[in-house]
Amino acid sequence: MPCPASTSSAPGSPRSSRTPSWPADFRQRRGPAAAQTGRVKLTERVDELDWAALGAEVDEYGCALTPPLLSRAECRELAALYDDVHRFRSMIDMARFRFGAGQYRYFAYPLPDLVAGLRAAFYPHLLPIARDWAAKLRRDAPWPDDLEDWLAGCHAAGQAKPTPILLRYGVGDWNALHRDLYGDLVFPLQVVIGLDEPGTDHTGGEFLLVEQRPRAQSRGTATVLKQGHALIFTTRDRPVRSTRGWSASPVRHGVSTVRTGRRHTLGLVFHDAG
Repeated sequence: MPCPASTSSAPGSPRSSRTPSWPADFRQRRGPAAAQTGRVKLTERVDELDWAALGAEVDEYGCALTPPLLSRAECRELAALYDDVHRFRSMIDMARFRFGAGQYRYFAYPLPDLVAGLRAAFYPHLLPIARDWAAKLRRDAPWPDDLEDWLAGCHAAGQAKPTPILLRYGVGDWNALHRDLYGDLVFPLQVVIGLDEPGTDHTGGEFLLVEQRPRAQSRGTATVLKQGHALIFTTRDRPVRSTRGWSASPVRHGVSTVRTGRRHTLGLVFHDAG
C-alpha cells in the first residue's frame, strides 16, 4: 500500500491543493544574506503545504507525501554534493555493516544552506504532531518550539553529530529495514526527499515502511518517491488505537532493490547523534 497524499487523491499521488509556487529555476545562493533569503523561500514553500491533511495522513498511515518542494535544479545541486567529500563527516558502506548495499554520507556542520533551511522549515510543522503522539502514549515531550534549542539540548546530552544524510544507490543496492535512533533523545518524525526521477533516472528503489501492529500481522507500505517530493514518516513508532486506549506501534523503514540507474535521496533527521 503506497503512502496516500490526500484523502481525495489516488493512492501514492501528491496532493494538488495549495501547491506552493516559486521560481522554476530558483537556485540556493551562498553567503549570509543570500542564505537567509533562501531560507525564507524554503519556509514559505513548507508553510503553504496543507498541514491539516498531512497531519491526518501521518496519524492514519505513519507517512504522508507532499507535492514537489524542490526544483529540478535544486535536486541536482544536492545530489552533486555527494562527490564533495569535504561536506561530510563520515561515509557508510551498507554492505560492510550488513545494512543492505549502497552508500550514504552524513553531512558535517555547518550544513549546506538548502539542507539547513529544509530542516528548520519542517520542524515547527512536525512539532504539533510529535507532541500529540507523546500525549497519546503518555510520554514526555521534550521538544522546544525552536529547532536550535532542541539541537542545543541534544548537544548538551552528548548527541552533537549532525544526522542529515545524502544517500546514493546503484544497481542492486537496497537498504535493510531499520530505525534512525542515535541516542536517548529522539524526535519521532523525519523526512526524506527524492532527488532523482523514478522511471527516468532509476527503476526500483521504492521507499518501504513496515509497521508491527499490536497482536496482528505487520503492515507494509511502499512509496515511489518522485524528484523534489518529500515523504514525512515516523522515526520509531506511532500511536494506534487499542482496547486500552493508545498503544505504540513500532515502525521500521528501508528501500527496495534498485533495478536500473542510480538513486539519490536527502534524509532529514531532527535529532543529532552521539
